[in-house]
Amino acid sequence: MHLFAPLELPNGSWLPNRVAKAAMEESMARQPGQLPGAEIEDLYRHWARGGSGLVITGNVMVDRRALTSPRTIVLDADTPLEPFRRWAAAAGSAGAQVWMQINHPGRQVRADLPGVAWAPSDVGVSLGKHTSAFARPTAMDESDIEATIARFATTAGLAEEAGFHGVQIHAAHGYLLSQFLSPRVNRRGDRWGGSLENRARLLIEIVKSVRARVSEDFAVGIKINTADFQRGGFDTDEVARVLGFLDGLGVDLVELSGGSVESAATMGRTADATLLDREAFFLSLAERLVEVASMPLMLTGGICRRTTAERVLERGFAVVGVATALAIRPDLPARWLAGEDTHVPPPRLRWKDQDLASAAVLAIVRAHMSRLVRGSEPRLKIPPSLLLALDMLRDRGSVRAYGAWLAENPTPQETTPLPG
Repeated sequence: MHLFAPLELPNGSWLPNRVAKAAMEESMARQPGQLPGAEIEDLYRHWARGGSGLVITGNVMVDRRALTSPRTIVLDADTPLEPFRRWAAAAGSAGAQVWMQINHPGRQVRADLPGVAWAPSDVGVSLGKHTSAFARPTAMDESDIEATIARFATTAGLAEEAGFHGVQIHAAHGYLLSQFLSPRVNRRGDRWGGSLENRARLLIEIVKSVRARVSEDFAVGIKINTADFQRGGFDTDEVARVLGFLDGLGVDLVELSGGSVESAATMGRTADATLLDREAFFLSLAERLVEVASMPLMLTGGICRRTTAERVLERGFAVVGVATALAIRPDLPARWLAGEDTHVPPPRLRWKDQDLASAAVLAIVRAHMSRLVRGSEPRLKIPPSLLLALDMLRDRGSVRAYGAWLAENPTPQETTPLPG
């Protein structure tokens, strides 16, 4: 299948081509309010002009008390919609479909952030000497779980009202839904834990609730790990079974990725020493899932040249997800369409502390995004260590601003009923 052939989704809508701008965390929320603003609108106009057929936003939080970073955007029952309407219009200004990625971080929240740190069980993030940077989570009770299902549905409905064409439910990278899927983290003995059917229940109920809330032609996607890449974690055999559970639930596209904060597979390294492909990191593991999936699949992770993207399609995937390369060259799909095989290698750091190196790479990517907004060329001369320090310094002020806003604006009560 040609990289720039259109794709009809199960809901009857069309993607103009097979290249998707995959989600990256922009950390550009306008404060107070954790809202999209002019900066993120400008950034997404660059991606809109770049030629991707599908543009997926960075993760938007469904619960204002639980953020992946102090500059993360929130959309819940009390959020004003006009800033999101402008964001959707900017991202879709060149004809691409625009999906909002919706997420709850669960236990992957920083210790310095106010709010809640929830997990299926009282199992915290383990990251060696950096463990203390993360909050100790509280095991969710039944009411917490039911409220979370309602929040995902509320955010999806508001995204549709704001003009987005779909949502992507984030169940990968060690966030809350990924935590429920993981037998390492989910040690519950009730209907939400134990067997895979129980561990997948939260994801399934959220999909049902979201699909019941939105219109038929509004897309519902899922992002899920090919594997957690941790011993005893969620693995590829279980992913295949979860894809079966999703059959018939109105899922339009499943994106396959991998890893978590404890196993940075999206950075090309794993906690269990699994050897990843040099490009398209998860292709070898994920390609057998094509045979069992009833819905189109998208592969992301380390794709940065046209020949690699074409190889992914040849293996049976419907969509190719590109992330970091588009932060550096937002017009990469247009260059590929013009016949160029432009190669945009991801930034890599050979620091001894690999966890710190991962944080610095994220700071580099965010710096590239900021340069796009300013109209600058993608050339960074600032040392990565300084970029990381500047990022951390900026975060301090953002933590204070977020804390003050949250104290004045407590979480709204959700009323969306559970499906069934």
